[in-house]
Amino acid sequence: MKTKREDVRNIAIIAHVDHGKTTLVDELLKQSGVFRENQEVEERVMDSNDIERERGITILSKNTAVYYKGTKINIIDTPGHADFGGEVERVLKMVNGVVLVVDAFEGAMPQTKFVLRKALELKLPVIVCINKIDRPEARPEEVIDEVLELFIDLDADDEQLDCPFVYASAKAGYALVELDDSPQNMLPLFETILDYIPAPEGDPDADTQVLISTIDYNEYVGRIGVGKVDNGTIGVNQDMVVVNAHDPERKEKVRISKLYEFDGLSKVDVKEASVGSIVAISGISNISIGDTLCSPDNPQAIPFQKISEPTIAMQFIVNDSPFAGQEGKYVTSRHLRDRLYKELNTDVSLRVEESDSTDSFKVSGRGELHLSVLIENMRREGYEFAVSKAEVLYKKDENGKLLEPMEAAYIDVPDEFTGVVIEKLGQRKGELRGMGTSNGGYTRLEFAIPARGLIGYRGEFLTDTKGNGILNTSFDGYAPYKGDIQYRKQGSLIAFETGESVTYGLFSAQERGTLFIGPGEKVYSGMVIGQNGKAEDIELNVCRMKHLTNTRSSGADEALRLTSPKILSLEEALDFIDTDELLEVTPENLRIRKKILDPKMRKRGIK
Repeated sequence: MKTKREDVRNIAIIAHVDHGKTTLVDELLKQSGVFRENQEVEERVMDSNDIERERGITILSKNTAVYYKGTKINIIDTPGHADFGGEVERVLKMVNGVVLVVDAFEGAMPQTKFVLRKALELKLPVIVCINKIDRPEARPEEVIDEVLELFIDLDADDEQLDCPFVYASAKAGYALVELDDSPQNMLPLFETILDYIPAPEGDPDADTQVLISTIDYNEYVGRIGVGKVDNGTIGVNQDMVVVNAHDPERKEKVRISKLYEFDGLSKVDVKEASVGSIVAISGISNISIGDTLCSPDNPQAIPFQKISEPTIAMQFIVNDSPFAGQEGKYVTSRHLRDRLYKELNTDVSLRVEESDSTDSFKVSGRGELHLSVLIENMRREGYEFAVSKAEVLYKKDENGKLLEPMEAAYIDVPDEFTGVVIEKLGQRKGELRGMGTSNGGYTRLEFAIPARGLIGYRGEFLTDTKGNGILNTSFDGYAPYKGDIQYRKQGSLIAFETGESVTYGLFSAQERGTLFIGPGEKVYSGMVIGQNGKAEDIELNVCRMKHLTNTRSSGADEALRLTSPKILSLEEALDFIDTDELLEVTPENLRIRKKILDPKMRKRGIK
């Protein structure tokens, strides 16, 4: 007999990147009394790792819980980037409703559409929260219309269309039911959640079923499965069977050794949990996403959608440059292999494959951002390795025709840059699907473009639009191969010998193009030290000293002026490298190099 559990609500907060989900969760935590009155709380407390904090993005979905009027509200903060869309799809299986956060100025964005489509397909009720209404350029009334149009485009039914709207400023800590109410606190949002999001239901007397939707990992206890109790009750020391809807062979007997529920930002030990509770379970070594924990008497797997496939791949290679092992703590192929396989514990959209060589691994992910976050994490942990240029993963259809992954790119640019963006994306096999004006002198462009056409484009895009353009993409299925694309029109400036760069050598080199290094930096033969203004590669000696004669003093050099070098970020370096180059990544430096360092061998290779 199914019953509702009125003292619990399970919600996910979904939105496009940077629309304020994490800040909103912060406020809900603060105002429900999770923190003491005088406790200092850092901003975006849910973004727990350094990269999330620095870039202001959420990468992993996070669980938290607050209490309001005796009801426990489990809240899941989800990522907004398309590369981490796999996280969002799975989390929605745990909840009974969503809060869709939309920026009162930017309005509905591509990722808003992606996450909302998933929620509507699962028939989840939606509360729309128009956030940042205190922005000077906010336009909440127009944004409501945009959101309702989006609902209609996505075939929402009448019940879903009749959703409540709440207006908020997460930063200032208030929510309103009507725009002209006076701002006080977040209670209107709490009330709307209790009224509109249904309580979880299930049969507490039936056989137990818990679907694992996310995985956490902890050095001490290993993998921790997080999921919702759909039926029955689950308790410590209970015998269970693990089954999986996509893997009919799987039937593993396990025993529950530790059970937690979420409370504020921490996990608390519980002895038992019943229908509707979101629980974390440790002690099952190979538990994975999509597994169902069941009673041994009646093992029934809960259906679960497959995780989206990776679309791009890179080689991760043991560093073999002349400076190998000087800056990193973990440098061997065993270190690299263990670290990549450990990442698979928590990241389900990642694939790692061994190659013919023991020193190289093929790592596939959802996009450039997905892989660059992994590279940055490893670098900070003290790993040293090299990576190749990202390449897309092709498929073949039943007639043997080559298919490639496509992206839908949505671009907002100031009107004067529209021409250059259309021209550049046209060269990269992009097809303009739609063009319209958005407010404030901006044009919105919509392209269908091969995923490989976007590799290396973001940096160029920011330069072309003087930093004012916004580029968002979402995966758009596979389509027939669109033909070859020429990526980089400029060649590289390559160091000719190993040593230390000096002003005199750099001064003559800078006339050839843009330098990536300054004086006093260690270089080696075959290392890329800049970008040539022309199409071919040039070798230069930047370690060359000036010969002293009786008539020339060594001080005459001081008049040489160097332009400051262009220091590449990780993303820019990954964008810049060509197919015959590698990026050497160490905790201290990023160096671009040719795959073949020896100049003679390299020339032979080209021939």
